[in-house]
Formats: sequence, structure tokens, C-alpha cells
Amino acid sequence: MDLRETIAVARGMAPADLVLKGGNLVNVLSGEIYQTDVAVQGHMIVGLGSYRGREEIDVTGAYICPGFIDGHVHIESSLVPIPEYARAVVPLGTTTVIMDCHEIANVMGIEGIRLMLASSKLTPLGVFAVLPS
Repeated sequence: MDLRETIAVARGMAPADLVLKGGNLVNVLSGEIYQTDVAVQGHMIVGLGSYRGREEIDVTGAYICPGFIDGHVHIESSLVPIPEYARAVVPLGTTTVIMDCHEIANVMGIEGIRLMLASSKLTPLGVFAVLPS
């Protein structure tokens, strides 16, 4: 995605790839809910307000909020591989996890952590790891 194109879309000078029209945006910082359009360019939200898009979806009456981040999870304890874990949590709004993979690290060391991270690459879930004790 070209920076100039992204800025043009954000300024409303070019159409966005996707615009969610008329949704109720949940501002998780202030607690406010207000009606607005959400402009998306590539995989990035580039603006809130009145936008036009190559694709427009009317989401009037629906609520739009950021994805949830699970700040501490032991995915190995779920007894499913990361792609299966992602299939379970992403539809419910969790978009990112910070995994503590101490169990696999205890058994396999750094190679276990690398295995976990590699298996997360083709999922829609953002996966980050903390180094276990």
C-alpha cells in the first residue's frame, strides 16, 4: 500500500477500498457511541467520518468496535493447535493474543516457541509470545 494513496484516501480525495456506512462506533477510550462511516484501505482503518468507497456496506444499526486482545493465554492448555484456536476465538471478537508458551518451551525449548509462532502465520489471529521463565 502506497503512503501517498493511503493519505489521499484518509483525506477523502480518493475512494477507500471499503467503507462501512452509518455504523455505531464504540469508542473504547471515552465510552461514547456515535454514528459514523469507517474507511478501510488495504488492512488499515484510515478514517472516520463521511467517506466513499469502491465497496460500501450499509451497517446502519450495527455496532463497530476494535478487536479484543487477550493479554495472557496458554494456547497449549486449550489442547488445540493455533489455527483451530483462532477458528474458535476470532468470530467472537478476539483478534490478538499474547501467548505464554511455557509448556512447550519446557519440553522443546526455543524450537517449541518457534513452532508455535510459525503455526500462527496463516491465521487471522495476531499472535505474540512472551518469553517464559
